[in-house]
Amino acid sequence: MGRSQETFGKKEKEKKRLKKRKDKLLKKQARKDNNAKGTGFDNMISYVDEFGQIVDAPPDLTQREEIDAEDIVIGIPKKEAIYDDPIKKGRVEFYNDQKGYGFIKEELTGEKYFVHINNCNDEIGEGDKVSFELERGMKGMSCVKVTRL
Repeated sequence: MGRSQETFGKKEKEKKRLKKRKDKLLKKQARKDNNAKGTGFDNMISYVDEFGQIVDAPPDLTQREEIDAEDIVIGIPKKEAIYDDPIKKGRVEFYNDQKGYGFIKEELTGEKYFVHINNCNDEIGEGDKVSFELERGMKGMSCVKVTRL
């Protein structure tokens, strides 16, 4: 008597194939049962309420708020004129005499700005109190017209 030609691997593959086929038929049947064909456009519509939530009910028109079209501002609102003193004060946090650059920390905001020896009116060193103006440089704001106080 000869052995059966069906091995364990073949049996497992056949089981998986049959299971896939069965699952596919179940999914097809579920789609068929849940088909919304012919129900109409009204069942497919959804609305967004005043809180941004999606709801099935249309909005209540009695709660509607009228807005005058002239009150709507299109564009960038005008900036209020704030007088900003161009001369700022600060303290030299770091300064390298050999390379000729450093950083100044502004008193009011605490921000640090780059300073180069070419933009200094006086000799400065670390810890000196200085007054300066800001100018946009290649890598951000930098100090110009630096004078020691």
